[in-house]
Amino acid sequence: MLQVVNISKSYGSEVVLEDVSFVVNPGECAGLIGPNGSGKSTLLRIVAGAEYADDGRVVMGTGSAMAWLPQGFEADPYQTLGEAIRRGLAEHTEAHDALLSIEERMTRAVGAELDGLIEEYGRASDVFESLGGYEIEQRMAAMLQGLGLGAVPLDTPLSILSGGQRTRASLASVIASNPDVLLLDEPTNHLDIEALEWLEDYLSGYMGAALIVSHDRAFLDGAVTGILELNGPRPGLVAYPGDYSDYKLAKERELEKQTAAWKDQEAERRRVERDIARTKQTALRTETSTTHDFYRRRAKKVARKAKVRERRLQRILSSSDRVERPRAEWTMKLDFGRTPRGGSRVLLLEDVGHEYDGRWLYQDVNLALEHGERVALLGPNGCGKSTLLKFVAGQAIPALGSVRVGENIKVGYMPQDQVGLDWRRSALEMVRQAADLTETEARTLLHLYLFEGDEPLLPAGSLSYGQRSRLLLAILVLEGANFLVLDEPMNHLDIPSRERFEEALEAFPGTVLMAVHDRAFIDRHATAIWAIESHSVHRYSDRSELHSLTGTCSPRE
Repeated sequence: MLQVVNISKSYGSEVVLEDVSFVVNPGECAGLIGPNGSGKSTLLRIVAGAEYADDGRVVMGTGSAMAWLPQGFEADPYQTLGEAIRRGLAEHTEAHDALLSIEERMTRAVGAELDGLIEEYGRASDVFESLGGYEIEQRMAAMLQGLGLGAVPLDTPLSILSGGQRTRASLASVIASNPDVLLLDEPTNHLDIEALEWLEDYLSGYMGAALIVSHDRAFLDGAVTGILELNGPRPGLVAYPGDYSDYKLAKERELEKQTAAWKDQEAERRRVERDIARTKQTALRTETSTTHDFYRRRAKKVARKAKVRERRLQRILSSSDRVERPRAEWTMKLDFGRTPRGGSRVLLLEDVGHEYDGRWLYQDVNLALEHGERVALLGPNGCGKSTLLKFVAGQAIPALGSVRVGENIKVGYMPQDQVGLDWRRSALEMVRQAADLTETEARTLLHLYLFEGDEPLLPAGSLSYGQRSRLLLAILVLEGANFLVLDEPMNHLDIPSRERFEEALEAFPGTVLMAVHDRAFIDRHATAIWAIESHSVHRYSDRSELHSLTGTCSPRE
């Protein structure tokens, strides 16, 4: 069990967490959500013991083991894959070594000593079996296969793996330890769809208490048993039973109820204020229109009652019982403006082939994109999605074939590694470079992308992942592209910003080709799928067709 009691945390005058409490029981998987900057990662660091809270405490069951995967964490690159996995199996390795040691001593023992060793071996064997026994090798192989690392030899140094593969190796190391409490901070950012589905299956059978930060709505629907919502500056945390769809429905009902209650309150307030004003006017008119003491005293008494009612109304409106006006959350606002239409044929791939490390990832790729299409590019990690997008964006040249962009087509390219940004320059400088804007205009634009205070003045290297993603989107908007080539653009965007991003793409009048693993986005907005599989790239109308023809909702190796 994991219990968090009244946790509060501030950095200087900035309150990050206030009076946060919740419980995650064994067999439960809680999804921790909230806008970027609401304190989700800070809360996980406090729970993991990597940071101290100003107030409150974290309680776990006696003897419970915890494992934590921080956001962006990668295992030691000087380790091999096998060493990284075995780090999570330290207890199992120790138990196995103890068993082997007893076996070796038994070969030399006789009589009473041997009897004692046989009893000791039985106890050690029970410990070893409780930690997975000899079946653990099969479980680890299945885990590596599920995370897309099955084909990587265990003696492979992590330093030669891709960033995404190293992140998945870190996730595998954490899962391998089979902890009682599991903390994962945005584990889905570098997982392809097949790995996402494997992690969902793993969590559905996980017997410990899991707390996971994620912005992937389909993952939250498939993996969690409850939602914990952090609201940024608002104190506390709100718990909702069920998955993300259940949470979304509950929030809509809450908003409807709050809106109705606020409208009733405002109608009653206006009625009481009109009544008070009318009473005051009547009393004043009576007092000024007569010299009769009786009627003047009576008018003053009525005026005092009106004043008392006015103060009572103000106390009600200032009390905790007052219904707050429903407010719109501050989310990213995108407007792609007017973009030139360009030609009907946006992109043509002819006999394209790409090889890496002496093997062909895909060959004989012949595909086209027409104006207005929104195509999701899918495939396992390491299959060449990012490289294909670089071919399309003119950032690289394929080994075979040709890539032709249509007439009057302007490509807006957003790389996954955010290399388009100058780490030394500020967001304000880069936005003003992309378009002829005054400082005030540039600050106003950046505010629409959730930059506040002095954040536009910070060098890009000191911005968060999400801030850098939003900055790249702002620059694309300014450059007036009519063909967006986007490599995992929704990584590190919170759920409200993802939804606003989807709305903007719906309104975007051009064409989109995007590598993405957000299944909610794919199912709702993609007009077609390009799947890298079987050493080529195939087109499908949607994930349902992909499933019906291949037996899986993710591309095959």
